[in-house]
Amino acid sequence: MPEYVAPGVFVEEVSFRSKSIEGVSTSTTAFVGPTLSGPTGSRPELLTSYGDFERIYGGSGDLAFSPHPNYVAHGARVYFAEGGKRLYVVRVAAAKKPPTQAGYRKALKLLASLPDVSIVAAPGHTAFPAALATGIASQLVAHAEKLADRIAVLDVPAGRSVSDAQAYKATIDSKYAALYYPWVVVANPAAGPGNPAAPAEITLPPSPFVCGIYARIDIERGVFKAPANEPVRSALRFERAINDADQAILNPLGVNCLRSFPGRGNLVWGARTTSSDPEWKYVPVRRLFIYLEQSIAAGTQWAVFEPNGQRLWDNVRATVEDFLYNEWRNGAILGTTPKEAYFVKCDRTTMTQDDLDNGRLICLVGVAPLKPAEFIIFRIGQWTADAKP
Repeated sequence: MPEYVAPGVFVEEVSFRSKSIEGVSTSTTAFVGPTLSGPTGSRPELLTSYGDFERIYGGSGDLAFSPHPNYVAHGARVYFAEGGKRLYVVRVAAAKKPPTQAGYRKALKLLASLPDVSIVAAPGHTAFPAALATGIASQLVAHAEKLADRIAVLDVPAGRSVSDAQAYKATIDSKYAALYYPWVVVANPAAGPGNPAAPAEITLPPSPFVCGIYARIDIERGVFKAPANEPVRSALRFERAINDADQAILNPLGVNCLRSFPGRGNLVWGARTTSSDPEWKYVPVRRLFIYLEQSIAAGTQWAVFEPNGQRLWDNVRATVEDFLYNEWRNGAILGTTPKEAYFVKCDRTTMTQDDLDNGRLICLVGVAPLKPAEFIIFRIGQWTADAKP
């Protein structure tokens, strides 16, 4: 309270509303890998177009050490073409030799300092020798699990059969990772009359396409919408045609397929994480909880060092409830009423005297997430006009 020592009229500003929580961004993506040029060892710039990538990282020219396309550059191009808006690229320095696991480790350490990143991928890493590729995938997953604020988008290596994809998935089990198959065939932007030696088509890993689709869906619908049954706009076709029998094998395992459907085009046809835990089976559920956790954490920083009593508990509870109510109104949480959709408790039942003595405020939040309708079932039978269903 202000200190008044002289008589007079004083006007004070007060707030009659609770603190508010603003939802964090969920669509900012980061790619890690070798590029033609660009900074290493320093905080990367945020890219908002492929033109930005060309200016900083040198475009899509071939890398000296690799017979394969410049996957990170082509990945950035298709990421923006699929609807992505914000992209960081952390360059793994490589001269005339392939990058190393140590190089990726340093890049991922730098990436950890970017708190606004929600999606990570390493386009083309599976084209490296098997030991290196496996090590990079493991580092990506470990990076996402350690930070717990992002999801790693992974690729099955190119040219693999369904059985190979099945075996590859057996090496990955994480609620912070999603795996996609097969690779995507696109038009080669370098092909044309001026470059007759360039192939008309190139095959790229699915992860940068999927990252762009994640971002597109977040912007158009919200993070709670499964990034599936969505068109892969840049695709001419997929490296392998997946049928229902193939998907029946791969989908339960957590391998998300990209498929072509007559009259509907090229679609992402899966929305599962690589986790064996059924609670975290779906990508939108995992990403929704990341969004809620990070938004609540960022929006309640004001509570640190406040007097840990009933007034603070009420304010924290009201702040979180208001945020969840808005998410429920937007259709992100399951329930016909707020009571069915979520609960927030912050009182003596969530904290012991030991918690209070040690400066801990504990708020218990429960949320009913929406899960994607993977299987649409219509039960149809005959009935007569006088029969009742």
